[in-house]
Amino acid sequence: MAIQPLILTDTERMELQRRVRSRSVRAEDSKRARVILELAGGRGLRETATHLMCSTSYVQRWASRFRLERMSGLVARHQGRMAAKDAPKLEARVLEWTRRGPDDGTTQWSSRRLARKLGTTHMTVARVWGRYGLQPHRLRHHMVSDDPNFETKAADIIGLYLHPPAHAVVFCVDEKSAIQALDRLDPILPLSPGRAESHGFEYFRHGTLSLYAALETQSGEILGKTAERHTSAEFVSFLEEILASQPAGKAIHVIADNLSAHKTKLVDAFLEAHANVRLHFTPTYSSWLNQIENWFSKIQRHVITRGVFRSLADLRSKLMRYIRQYNKTATPIKWTYSNPKQRIKP
Repeated sequence: MAIQPLILTDTERMELQRRVRSRSVRAEDSKRARVILELAGGRGLRETATHLMCSTSYVQRWASRFRLERMSGLVARHQGRMAAKDAPKLEARVLEWTRRGPDDGTTQWSSRRLARKLGTTHMTVARVWGRYGLQPHRLRHHMVSDDPNFETKAADIIGLYLHPPAHAVVFCVDEKSAIQALDRLDPILPLSPGRAESHGFEYFRHGTLSLYAALETQSGEILGKTAERHTSAEFVSFLEEILASQPAGKAIHVIADNLSAHKTKLVDAFLEAHANVRLHFTPTYSSWLNQIENWFSKIQRHVITRGVFRSLADLRSKLMRYIRQYNKTATPIKWTYSNPKQRIKP
């Protein structure tokens, strides 16, 4: 069946191509855009229908609408069905039962089980959930700080991020303890088309290392050190390395958590001997305030989780190599705190 080729303006072609490439445009809108682009490219009616796996009447309908109204003709004209008379009551029941929770011994509703309970269809339940943003299948965890001085400590640390003291440097410090040097006993099956990388289930552990890391907040660079033990003496030794990395006498602010190894007599003696170093402790159960935790999540994903380590020396080498490479393109973390009123309180 012959159909005259469509002629598009540059603006129309750009918008149609944007709809085809977009991952947020509705699939139906993207398909209509493909129809118009195929016809504008010289394909025939049947050839376009075959290529897009649709009917010739579908192609002809949207081509005709585009010729008459251009881009505005690609809007669907289906009016939808009339809402049922009891729709508001049913919607209220779905919301009530969803928040009330199951009474059949399970921990959360599925759309089908709630539909059977209320005598409706699972799609009706799913539409109500989608309209109100309810996702009973999802679960998140939170930790509530019981620190009576939470606001004061949090404001102190956030102030160091947003408005650091002049002529001073701010480090976020913590330890990632017990990193296992795991060596796989079976050969690794590499990534290939249609198959993910596969590791054998059995492994041999060569031991563990602790990684001490300090993130300099203004540059984003990392100062790292590995240790076989996780002690207060090692923490003080790492503080000395931080001190040695800075010009003599420069004020150094160190943000750390409330680990007992950070509050020993050795640490107090170090602070007394170096008046230019000051420790700022995060509130209890608030490690998210320490920016080094963001970087620890990166090295966990990039090196540790899928890493194969032949020895402790191999583990140490790969950790330090990652830090050296990371520092070549390090950028500071942009810290924002949008609404303090949203904090979860006891």
